[in-house]
Amino acid sequence: MAEYPALYLLIDGERVTGGGRRTFSVVNPASGEAIGALPLAEAADLDRALEVAAKGFRIWRKSTPQERAAVLQGAARLMAERQEQLARIATMEQGKPLAESRLEVMMNVGLFNFYAGEVFRLYGRELVRPEGTRSTVRHEPVGPVAAFAPWNFPLGNPGRKLGAPIAAGCSVILKAAEETPASALGVLQCLLDAGLPKEVAQAVFGVPDEVSRHLLASPVIRKLSFTGSTVVGKHLAKLAAEDMKRTTMELGGHGPVLVFGDADIDKALETAVFGKYRNAGQVCVSPTRFIVEETVFERFRDGFVERAKAVKVGDGLADGTRMGPMANPRRPEAMDRLIGDAKAKGAVLHTGGERIGNQGFFYAPSVLSEVPLEADIMNEEPFGPVALINPYKGEGEMIAEANRLPYGLAAYAWTGDYQRQRRLAAEIEAGMVGINSHMIGGADSPFGGVKWSGHGSEDGPEGVMACLVTKAVHEG
Repeated sequence: MAEYPALYLLIDGERVTGGGRRTFSVVNPASGEAIGALPLAEAADLDRALEVAAKGFRIWRKSTPQERAAVLQGAARLMAERQEQLARIATMEQGKPLAESRLEVMMNVGLFNFYAGEVFRLYGRELVRPEGTRSTVRHEPVGPVAAFAPWNFPLGNPGRKLGAPIAAGCSVILKAAEETPASALGVLQCLLDAGLPKEVAQAVFGVPDEVSRHLLASPVIRKLSFTGSTVVGKHLAKLAAEDMKRTTMELGGHGPVLVFGDADIDKALETAVFGKYRNAGQVCVSPTRFIVEETVFERFRDGFVERAKAVKVGDGLADGTRMGPMANPRRPEAMDRLIGDAKAKGAVLHTGGERIGNQGFFYAPSVLSEVPLEADIMNEEPFGPVALINPYKGEGEMIAEANRLPYGLAAYAWTGDYQRQRRLAAEIEAGMVGINSHMIGGADSPFGGVKWSGHGSEDGPEGVMACLVTKAVHEG
């Protein structure tokens, strides 16, 4: 098993530690024990990172597509070679099963390889003008990017935050989650080892509000990229607005799943249960509110409960584990609060609803049904291993419930009616919709939401374009 590595800030290629800096204790969620001490940035560290990022942008904006592609492809090769090491580190500090961490590495490999091709397709255009004049449209890198990544995908989120700016010709200061720093540093190291100039990408950690206020107050930063909760996202958007910085915001969700009577119920159950308990439900696109047509409600509910009870919970590094611990002590506390409130308001708890064991942050896969709309869990993203299953009379009522909340990240639907599939695609308010499938992501596909779930997209051509600005040039 890989040992947990030493931790540091990475500024101008230097591994910064010590110096009397405050530290954050990184904990293994499976045991609750500290496994590392992470140095936290002081104001001087952030100022240095900003100075280097400004220099890095001047260097990298002039790089050729071939140079950018070589770095991205090289990093992808290195991540594939280091897959096992990176995956074990991610599981140690985040808790998810090792199989999921391995897939996360390969998600980055696919994304970086896609972006390596996309750098050759950042086309502008020439407008039709009278002879003797010329008008063109150009796309240019926006500038240094401040990128904030959460802990739930400790490899994939940093990969998204680094890959797009680097493909576009920007520099980037990455502040990944303090709970999962080694994974982010491992991804960045692959880029540096592949030839990325040390000035182009920095990694800092610190007290989140201190870091965000300091970076976003600087005129050096021209774009904010944030993945996380809606509450924090709104706060950062306000800070960015002071200097009119560009923003890409991938915020919270409360994934509705519409299950109609004409659906393949067994396939829907197998897919939905896997999706629900992936990463212990700590996924922004996790299927959560199961909106089930009443003709198949009992069959779906009972099948879901049976499968939830069979999910093997354990250490993510142990063979056969299907669901690991929650990532930090805050999450089981939130589960207790939300499930307790739902039960007090009349919901039926079929399984779970309690912690497992006396060490680590394990929580039982949980299923609630007949959950009243006034329950907190029906309106607040639970971000945990709990499914909410309610019966509805028909399509209109089901779509209304799917669109009831201000969130609109991912939504899912199961139906065998082709015409209904077209209607759902048009009427469900979400940035991503899966119909008879929970596969809603891909390196070539935009990932993002609407309403309170944010704006802008990561991945796909849209992910790179979000790091570019448009310029029209008119020559007489």
